[in-house]
Amino acid sequence: MTATIRRGAGILLAAVMVTAAALTYTANRVEADAGIKVMPLGDSITDGFNVPGGYRIDLWQKVVAGGYAVDFVGSGTNGPASLGDRNHEGHSGWRIDQLDANIVSWLNTYQPRTILLHIGTNDISQNRDLPNAPNRLAALIDRINTTAPQTKVFVATLVPLSFADAQVRSFNAAIPQIVRSRANAGRPVHLVDMYPALTTADLADGVHPNATGYSKMATTWYNALLAVPGSLTEGGTPTPTATPPGNPPTTPPTAGPTTPPATVGCTASVSLNSWNGGFVATVRVTAGSSGTNGWTVSTNLPSGTTVSNSWNTQRSGTSGAVTFTNVSYNGRIAAGQSTEFGFQGTGSGAGMTPTCTAT
Repeated sequence: MTATIRRGAGILLAAVMVTAAALTYTANRVEADAGIKVMPLGDSITDGFNVPGGYRIDLWQKVVAGGYAVDFVGSGTNGPASLGDRNHEGHSGWRIDQLDANIVSWLNTYQPRTILLHIGTNDISQNRDLPNAPNRLAALIDRINTTAPQTKVFVATLVPLSFADAQVRSFNAAIPQIVRSRANAGRPVHLVDMYPALTTADLADGVHPNATGYSKMATTWYNALLAVPGSLTEGGTPTPTATPPGNPPTTPPTAGPTTPPATVGCTASVSLNSWNGGFVATVRVTAGSSGTNGWTVSTNLPSGTTVSNSWNTQRSGTSGAVTFTNVSYNGRIAAGQSTEFGFQGTGSGAGMTPTCTAT
């Protein structure tokens, strides 16, 4: 074979290989684009810092092995060949407010059925107004619910940070109540307790997971998706729940709220998630036999205790005698039904005895 012929054969072989690869990739994209649209949403952990593709690699393999047709959607694209669909909405260095500023455009463009939300790490690492970080997360979730009310939103607690574990646990402690209140209002919002799935040994640099850590995240996401019908398949009308479909919370409430018997007016009960020097209180307001059009909860905080943040309520006072009143969407409660609000404090919340007045 002459050199010219060999060169021609080599060029032809290379062209065939490129064409085959292009056809294979196109086939994968056509298959993916025909599936349920899932948007991985977050920061560099969603993007896959250290391991391009991150948790999306193993999650993709799991959904394919499970027989599900899924289309990952988003403006970002990265990952290895083993990741059949590389799209995502993970943005390195971004905080909650930055996602919030762009989410409406992304929802309108990609129209996801399911969102996997893991965000807040950069709020902590940048020390961005941490007392209000849960409020920013709640606002982001509400914007998603308002823009795309049928989209299922899976909200993950943050994975550990080696240098800011207390801040992570404080932020994570507020998430269950945020999710629960929206689920109780009939919104398709679900909690994924990601924090206990990883340890700091699963981090490559103290912030971002290594390959093992990302694999653990994938398993937790996948189990959560399987637990909610309609997340990975057409059809299905799940009943929204705030019960974590993955692992149970690492620190259970010290005292579970109870639903008192129906009476005229309303009653309030409190449960605490406490740590050394702080706590998150979840207050359940239950309507009596007449229901409520509005409510006010009053409590006396122990000496030395201060409220630093609250959600799903309007607050008056930060220490001593503090009152909480309903906001626009949770004042009307049917007879015997409940709603919840929460607040975060420094010091100890032990011994609080809230009282409720209905309007």
